[in-house]
Amino acid sequence: MKLKGRGIGRGIVEGEIVVSRVPLSFLGGVDPETGIITDAESDIKGESIKGKILAFPRGKGSTVGSYVIYALAKSGNGPKALIVEDAETIVTVGAIISGIPLVTGIDIKKLKTGMRVRVNAETGEVEIIGERDL
Repeated sequence: MKLKGRGIGRGIVEGEIVVSRVPLSFLGGVDPETGIITDAESDIKGESIKGKILAFPRGKGSTVGSYVIYALAKSGNGPKALIVEDAETIVTVGAIISGIPLVTGIDIKKLKTGMRVRVNAETGEVEIIGERDL
């Protein structure tokens, strides 16, 4: 199944997806030194986003969150790609300055943690290429 959205940035990546059903704040919500979600209100608290594809409805919180995304990428603890329903400024700027592929306008209800997906930020497509037994 392919989902069509809008691509921001460049890149085509594949990997395991981690899906949050609630907005995510990167400032104080993600440890940039480990890539672990630390936000107490997050439904994926304790999950690592390092080397995975992160999907969530939208960002929230401080604009410093853009720099946390950058710090995650620079330390090698960031996600391979970001998928969001609504790309607000914090996540968009963070993805662009970090070189992380971003696809927006995707209905994340169709995605589940553990799926394997291909993200094409150049065409704005997210393709589900496999599922593990959940």
